[in-house]
Amino acid sequence: MQFKNNSKQRFASIQGLRSFKDTLPKNIKKVIGKRGHIYSEILNNWKYIAGENLFKICYPKSFKNSNKFSVSTLLIMVQRGHEVEVEYSKKEIMDRTNAFFKEEVIRRIKFTTFENENKIENKKSIEDKSVTNSKYINKLESVKNEKIKKSLIELTKVFKEK
Repeated sequence: MQFKNNSKQRFASIQGLRSFKDTLPKNIKKVIGKRGHIYSEILNNWKYIAGENLFKICYPKSFKNSNKFSVSTLLIMVQRGHEVEVEYSKKEIMDRTNAFFKEEVIRRIKFTTFENENKIENKKSIEDKSVTNSKYINKLESVKNEKIKKSLIELTKVFKEK
């Protein structure tokens, strides 16, 4: 590899093969430099890190790297009602993650709860027995043609599913 000084350019260029790190854009270099790969590795290996039982009820939401003011923190979303289980296994998750990376990557874990989507859908289906709103039911009843009325009801069912 030869070094070549171009007088017309601001920086000297290097002839030959470049390293992969030099070909990346500056924004991506900053993310990798700030340990951006840690969060993606945690996401890819969450089933191994958390275990089979915790994998079903929680998932990592974000990772904040350490700086002058705070330590590195992993934010985990936990299904409502299972907070105590995850709180008791907090130390285990931290140990497994640090063992996975072979260095102390996470020093603190925070939790945020979320509602289970399946339970919310079940509650809505119990509350909403009719497909359409009451003001549209009156308009549908005023339609005289039965085929049009049935097709409009089917259309509202399709929109309700989406």
